[in-house]
Amino acid sequence: MSESRIQLLDCTLRDGAYINHAKFGMPAMKGIIKNLQRAGVEIIECGWLKDDDYVEGTTYYHMPSDIEPYLIDRKDDVTYVVMIDWDRYDVERLPEYDGKSIDAIRVVFPWGKHREAILVGERIRRKGYQVYFQAANTLAYDEDELRELADCINEFEPVSLSVVDTFGAMFEEDLDRITEVLSENMKKSIKIGFHSHNNQQLSFSLTMHFIRRMREKNRDCVVDASLCGMGRGAGNATTELVVSYLNRKQSGGYDLDAVLDAIDKYMVEFQEKYRWGYSTSFFIAGMYQCHVNNIDYLLTNHRTNAKDMRNIISSLNEEERRKYDYDLLETRYIENQSRLVDDEEVLNELTEELSSGEILLLCPGKSLIDNRGGVEAYIRECQPTVIGVNAVIPGYDYDYLFFLSHARYEYTRDTYPDVFMKAKKLVLSNVHRKPHTDDERLVGFNRVIKRGWRYFDNAAVCCMRLMDQVGVNSIHIAGFDGFGTRYNETYADSSIPSVNVEDNWNQLNEDIQDMVIDFRKTSRHLKEICFVTQSVFDLF
Repeated sequence: MSESRIQLLDCTLRDGAYINHAKFGMPAMKGIIKNLQRAGVEIIECGWLKDDDYVEGTTYYHMPSDIEPYLIDRKDDVTYVVMIDWDRYDVERLPEYDGKSIDAIRVVFPWGKHREAILVGERIRRKGYQVYFQAANTLAYDEDELRELADCINEFEPVSLSVVDTFGAMFEEDLDRITEVLSENMKKSIKIGFHSHNNQQLSFSLTMHFIRRMREKNRDCVVDASLCGMGRGAGNATTELVVSYLNRKQSGGYDLDAVLDAIDKYMVEFQEKYRWGYSTSFFIAGMYQCHVNNIDYLLTNHRTNAKDMRNIISSLNEEERRKYDYDLLETRYIENQSRLVDDEEVLNELTEELSSGEILLLCPGKSLIDNRGGVEAYIRECQPTVIGVNAVIPGYDYDYLFFLSHARYEYTRDTYPDVFMKAKKLVLSNVHRKPHTDDERLVGFNRVIKRGWRYFDNAAVCCMRLMDQVGVNSIHIAGFDGFGTRYNETYADSSIPSVNVEDNWNQLNEDIQDMVIDFRKTSRHLKEICFVTQSVFDLF
């Protein structure tokens, strides 16, 4: 019995297109393909076929001929493929296969649409191209559905059918269940493939497990990987790790130096410009089998922290998680953040306590340390009520602590317990729904936020809005420095949890400046705002 054959498919130019909008540029496209050829990668996925007009230097092609300029020294022993969505490309426009560009087309289809995808595959094959199939979200198939899928695939007999861990949700036993049914019911002539996502840090581990299982079953197989794991969301198995594993453990003959050359020459730029790979947010997507667009929406539009994100995603049913309905997601986000509380009594109490006196807001900027003498002199002279804004900086005494962030609340409680217990707490309802201490006052989140900016929930601005609502006439502010280009340039305590802005510090500063100006124009009671320490923000 001959030994099963493992083929490596590199999908950098296809899956990576989600990260850089397919704008790899001609040098990188040529260089990546050339180095993968030199490395001995058997299948190179060059990108997508789309119905739109082709733009040079991108991996969204209109016709196979668009790919020809990037295939330097095209190799007969390499299979060049592109992917299409089963219902998003008009295959009637495909020219007959001529051997000058791609050899094969991978047709990806969602759960329940394999019959329709096979009809698309038939039209592709009649034009002379090889056909590969990708069963998106294969985890959703039960055993009977897998057997029915195998029967339909057997009738068509493509080059391969790939198992796809769309949401990065699989464990080994899930992969075993799926591959066991497919291996037992699919013709040996059809390769079984595996395309993983790294939401649970298992992509490489599952890829190795898959290869070993296919060896045990004596099945030819195809494994997907991308350079540096470049791919949507949490990314994929990394080509360099898979190549190393195949060389060391499966008698592979790949040139790892060629793979590393591709990374050194072409991937460093993308790593500097874009972000992909494992994160806590994408772990949540994997845990709940959730479409990555839902995660992206919550991060981009609301900088949602991990705990709130889990609560929002868990509030969706299975079908809602696997799709992306931004209106629904926005509704669930608002429901999660609002957590309506009856705060009228709290506001009345705060009006009595704060409206007639001087207020000092201590924000967590570095100037609280650099200009401590000036801040302490102001406190001695004016005897203000001191409110810590979303953080505590050691060495200061606080009358109140204002919290907009659950992470900052817990960090302060655990790190500075004496300061935390001594001060009264003003806590927004997005942090928690009920007071956790006797001296804790809950204020509705929606009462102090105003939408219209990407970073609308800045704690200092929200605290100023609360002060205005309880009748404060004058506020002095220290530590409201503005954000630097790096995390450690910003905070007096470099260990406090950071706001999640994905390095968009300039945008954050611009939004805060605009919100401050808007607040000055619309405040009802506040007559005076003064800075005790230097700030990048202009109050006028």
